[in-house]
Amino acid sequence: MVEHVLKTNFWAYEKGPIFYSAMGDLFGNGIFNVDGHEWKMQRRLASHIMNVKAFREYTSDVFVKEGEKVIEYLGKAADAGTVVDFHLLMLQFTLDSFGSISFGESFGCLDNIDKPVDFAVSFDDLTGVCSDRLVDPTWKIREMFSSVGKKASYDKELIGKHAFKLIEKRRREGFHGTKKDLLQLFMDTKDDNGQPLSDDMLKDAILNFTIAGRDTTAQALSWMFYSLNREGADQIVLDTLVQEVDDVLQGGQPTYETYKQQKFAEAWYVCETGLIHKKKIDLPSLQPANIPSHPGLRLFPSVPRNLKQCVQDDILPDGTHIYKGEWFTWSSYVMGRSELVWGADAKEYKPSRWIGTEKPSQGKFSSFHAGPRVCIGQQFATIEALTMIAMILSKFRIELVEPNKLPAYGVSVTLPMLDGLPIRVHRRNDVKEE
Repeated sequence: MVEHVLKTNFWAYEKGPIFYSAMGDLFGNGIFNVDGHEWKMQRRLASHIMNVKAFREYTSDVFVKEGEKVIEYLGKAADAGTVVDFHLLMLQFTLDSFGSISFGESFGCLDNIDKPVDFAVSFDDLTGVCSDRLVDPTWKIREMFSSVGKKASYDKELIGKHAFKLIEKRRREGFHGTKKDLLQLFMDTKDDNGQPLSDDMLKDAILNFTIAGRDTTAQALSWMFYSLNREGADQIVLDTLVQEVDDVLQGGQPTYETYKQQKFAEAWYVCETGLIHKKKIDLPSLQPANIPSHPGLRLFPSVPRNLKQCVQDDILPDGTHIYKGEWFTWSSYVMGRSELVWGADAKEYKPSRWIGTEKPSQGKFSSFHAGPRVCIGQQFATIEALTMIAMILSKFRIELVEPNKLPAYGVSVTLPMLDGLPIRVHRRNDVKEE
């Protein structure tokens, strides 16, 4: 049924007014909050920076550069024995990386890692408030008579001002790069009347693509490293990842070419986040053709729940009638753990379920949506994540402060860790420092 709604009969379902109203302060008229022509235009523009040539440049020019700041910070923490919030660190890494690629400048999170960045704090707070609205039909009244509404207005103004500053700076200084970034592509676009997009439309584009480029990848990395190092984790999985990183990098830095050789890491990151495996992994058997192209994480999907409003009467595959104005909701989080969908071993980590088998349908594995709105940045996110995985595992061993505790989930449209992921870092004894 999910595939029917998201793909087969795509045009019969839209975001709808409830979603638009609840998320409006954050998304405005950006790609996540609109349908039809507006959505098509924004998706088409974003596709121009999601290509192989660009990926090669991003890996060495941005991901490794920002990743080196992460490695330096982790090295200092290892030497001092201090605790690091890994979840926060990954959010800082992905935000700075995405800012550099899409808007021409970093947000500066990694320049002073221990100092909170106002934009990031307000962005997270407003995301939480907007997400709460989706489950509270009385949110307008509640916010009117509480401090929540005032805080939301403050956060909206702060992140909006930051976006407007980026736009104003670009208009003042112009663009001098060899390849247009996302901001410039939008600034060069005309609307239906042949006029440039307004600053409000540009601001909405910045904020929408920021949550796409920052939150999902950072959270996926956090859940992956939690799963690798939690109590009861299978050491074979981690050993195999480290072996692959050492074999591929040979002591050097990640590149687009080394990314393509991280077969096990990609299968692990893209398809599963769990931890039950008692069999040595055969790396040569992991050929690219055997790795599913579907993005996302089965057990910890980046977008754990979603909804669509029916805009024309329809009949679902099971015969259920759904009428115009009614809602269709689903949870990728629940589906990824359902025995009805995946069998009796649904909660087990089993890379073998993805190797040499038929790829699951987009309806079955919808962690990054499906159909025309399937995540456009899936390869971008995978390259960024595998670059960071390689850089960390080639230098350090991670230890969870609370290995027997499942991190609590934060309120959001994505799946953040409420209290972060506290870790201790240890340098690998078998790695010679340069």
